[in-house]
Amino acid sequence: MQRIRSSILIAFLVVNAVAFGGPTPEPQPAPTPADQNSHDLFSFESTYTFNSDFHETKLGNGESLYDDFSYDHRFLITGKWYFRAGVEYERFDFGGSENGLPNHLQSAYAHLALEYVVHDHAGAGIELDPGVYFQNRITGDAVDVPWKIFVSFPLKKDKVFGVIGLGGALYQHPIVAPGGGIIWLISDKTRLEGVFPKPALVYEPNDDWQFRLLGELYYESFRTDDVLTTEHKLQLHNAIVEYNEDRVGLQAKYSGIKPFQIIAGAGCTVRREFDFFRAHQRVVADPAPYVRLSVEAKF
Repeated sequence: MQRIRSSILIAFLVVNAVAFGGPTPEPQPAPTPADQNSHDLFSFESTYTFNSDFHETKLGNGESLYDDFSYDHRFLITGKWYFRAGVEYERFDFGGSENGLPNHLQSAYAHLALEYVVHDHAGAGIELDPGVYFQNRITGDAVDVPWKIFVSFPLKKDKVFGVIGLGGALYQHPIVAPGGGIIWLISDKTRLEGVFPKPALVYEPNDDWQFRLLGELYYESFRTDDVLTTEHKLQLHNAIVEYNEDRVGLQAKYSGIKPFQIIAGAGCTVRREFDFFRAHQRVVADPAPYVRLSVEAKF
C-alpha cells in the first residue's frame, strides 16, 4: 500500500476507529505508569539490491542502495489516543551502467499522525507526510503530501482481525489506492500478518527473537531532473517517476539489547521499476538478491 493520509474528516475517523478498534477510552489527563506505549520511536535501515539487467538492452544494468532514517515522538491526548510527530529521510542511490536514468531519488518529510495505540501498535489512524520528493534539486513542484488512513477491527475475538486502509498522494498513480488484509493469531508464537503492502508470516520463539517470511511492495513518487537516457524514446525534463521495489525474503530480529532491536534480512527483489506514468514510459530491471540491516528503538 502506498503512503496512505479538514476537521470533519478527522472527527469521522475518530468515531469509526473507536467503533471498530475497541471500547471508547476514558479520559486520562496525563501519562501515568499505566501508559505502557513507547513515546519515542527511532529507526534506521539500509537495503542493498545487487546488480541486474534492465529489460531494455540499451540501458545495460543497475543496482540500488536504499537508506532510511526516521524519528517520531508520541504525545498522549487521552486514553489510548496519541498525536505522533516526526521526521523521515529516504534515499535511493543507483549504480551500474551510465544510462541516463536518475542517479538518486530522495525525500525529506514530516510525520503528522493521529493514532489509537494498544501495546505499542496503532490499531487505527490518519497520517500526513508533507515534504519534498526529488532527484537532486529541491523545487516547488517537488512538494507532495502523501497520506494514509487505516482501521483494524476484530473478525474473531482474540484470534482474527481485519485491516482496511486507503492511501494516496498528488504524484501517485493512481492518486488514491486501497490496502489492508487480515491478521490471524495462529498460536502464541506464530501469526499471519496478511496486510498489504507488507504481508508476513511471523514466528517468535521467545521474547528476544522474531523471524519473518515476508513480502514488501514499496512504491513512492519523485520529481526528477533531466532524464536523457540511451533509449531515444525516454528523453524527459522535470518528469514525475513512480519508483517501486517488490521484495520477498527472510528477516531475523533480535530484541535482547533494550531498547534496541537489531534486524538482518535477505531475499530477492523480484521487480525494480521506474514508471514515468505521465509520459507512458517505464523501465524494468530483472530480479536480483538483496541484503538488509536495520536498527530500531522504542522508549
